[in-house]
Amino acid sequence: MGDRKQARDEEFQSFVIGRWPRLMRTAFLLTGEQHAAEDLVQSTLEQAYVAWRRVGSADDPEAYVRRVMINAHARKHRRRLREFLAPKDDSGLAREIADTGDRISQAEDRSALLGALAQLPPRQREAVVLRYWEDLTETQTAEAMGCSVGSVKSNAAKGIAKLRAIPGLADMVTQGGRK
Repeated sequence: MGDRKQARDEEFQSFVIGRWPRLMRTAFLLTGEQHAAEDLVQSTLEQAYVAWRRVGSADDPEAYVRRVMINAHARKHRRRLREFLAPKDDSGLAREIADTGDRISQAEDRSALLGALAQLPPRQREAVVLRYWEDLTETQTAEAMGCSVGSVKSNAAKGIAKLRAIPGLADMVTQGGRK
């Protein structure tokens, strides 16, 4: 009995170590604050640990945990707690080391992008973050958000349209060589 629990604990620990950076990035983009992101990821992982037998045996444990995190964030937002995606003083934030293939990392002013994301309604922000930052498929995004693929398409399209309408952000993208 103790060996099974130890093996399960080691499996969970391995999962956390491997997925922590990506979960933190997603949580930060959803909440806008480093501490809020850490709280969101930690509370999500607490729930995952309690149900690890079920989570670990799922087809895609990362997708399962991401869904739990999106649901936890949505519950918090429904309580009308205010979120700030672009904190006034971000000097204490740990900077994300971008993937080399991450196009968003090529933007000269990441704070402009975070400020632009802050202007989106929560569901549009979730759709944009999951589809274009996390590079999930429409189906994976729909599963994570608990909605239909059509809702993902609609929210993502509206969110991208709002982002494109922000003059400073549009200039940043065209200066980077993309049109």
